[in-house]
Amino acid sequence: MEIRTAHQIPPSLCLKCRGAKMLCGLSYCPVMVTSLFKTRVKSYDSKSIEGSSPPSVFVGRFGYPKIKIYPGTPPLHGDTGRYEDPKAWMGIDLEEFLSMRLSILRGGMEFRVREASSPTKYLHDLQIMSLSEKPVELEMKTEKSIDRRDVYLSEHTPPMGPSAPMSGFTIGNARIEKRVEYVYEDTDLLSMDAIVDLYSRGIDVSRLSRMLSMGTLGIGKNRKAVPTRWSITAVDKNLSDRLLTEVKRNPWINSYEVYVRNVNGNLFAALLSPGNWAYEWGEAWFPGTTWNLFADRAAVMIDSEPYEGRKDYPDIGGCYYSTRIALLESLRKNRRQAKAMVWREIYPGFDLPVGVWFVRENVREMFASSPMLFDDYGKALEYMQSFFKVPAERWRQKSFVHRLNVNPTLESFAI
Repeated sequence: MEIRTAHQIPPSLCLKCRGAKMLCGLSYCPVMVTSLFKTRVKSYDSKSIEGSSPPSVFVGRFGYPKIKIYPGTPPLHGDTGRYEDPKAWMGIDLEEFLSMRLSILRGGMEFRVREASSPTKYLHDLQIMSLSEKPVELEMKTEKSIDRRDVYLSEHTPPMGPSAPMSGFTIGNARIEKRVEYVYEDTDLLSMDAIVDLYSRGIDVSRLSRMLSMGTLGIGKNRKAVPTRWSITAVDKNLSDRLLTEVKRNPWINSYEVYVRNVNGNLFAALLSPGNWAYEWGEAWFPGTTWNLFADRAAVMIDSEPYEGRKDYPDIGGCYYSTRIALLESLRKNRRQAKAMVWREIYPGFDLPVGVWFVRENVREMFASSPMLFDDYGKALEYMQSFFKVPAERWRQKSFVHRLNVNPTLESFAI
């Protein structure tokens, strides 16, 4: 199915909106609708669904503070952990990833966000399920057969299969680590302190955002369910803020470092420069890609922060923070500080929203590789831009970190 609009939509609106704000004035998002009908999901006619949930729990945002929570499972039993594991997704191709994710069938049940502090049995079971480190047996009763067209596609969250209203469900035993159980039962521990504690013990951000979204962390009376797309960005941002406090105490890197990663129609590249912390994330979406279907040339957007940080939410969205945490993890590991420009080009054919995990995990992989080292900024920039298709001048015009590198006195000014 092809969606046509009666007017040309400026790519700048798509880049800021990403299907969430309807800035184009239409009553639907052409990007999302087109992607939806390109996707093929097998029919599932039964009103009884059972399987091993990875575990998968999604918290919606529409109707807030009354929202729907969707437990989900593929209709099979066994070790389904990879269905919710971004690190495992890196080892499979995009087609297999989509097939796997869209096979997760979901049942929706309505709750008020504040119920998380004193949950009913159903909400309590969903909270326990969200804490589990291993798959949990799940049986759901839906009020109607699942509509195969009702898949969920988002720039923020991984794709999910179709859903239907749910009348009830039961779960099997959840396997919860002692430390996770401890922070869940500690109703005097701040949510961010709990997240930092668990992160320091090796629990990845994907699990932490699930725990936060289900209202299982924090001061008991203040606990509430948080829409999944909000919890993902909250974890990425707040953890990277904590990491940044450490990184700012580190010495500068000794040379200019260039990292490059080319994968699935995406080019990721970073140039780290000696100096106090500064950061920018840039994206160039080519015509025919998810957020630039309607223009005739690549749309470039960059958001940035100086050493002092920024006070507003970046227009470029959640990928800003998923990249920031991956970058800061690398700098902390290497005990160094740097100015960082991290850019991404997205080429035609990459036209399906898959979630910020894709950026976070690929940037992690990129920084795990060995960089090319340079003594001169100009040569490092020239090498980095040799991989890009967008003209170098278009990137430089928008780059805050580039201006810092060619005019270091700007470091005393905030953006």
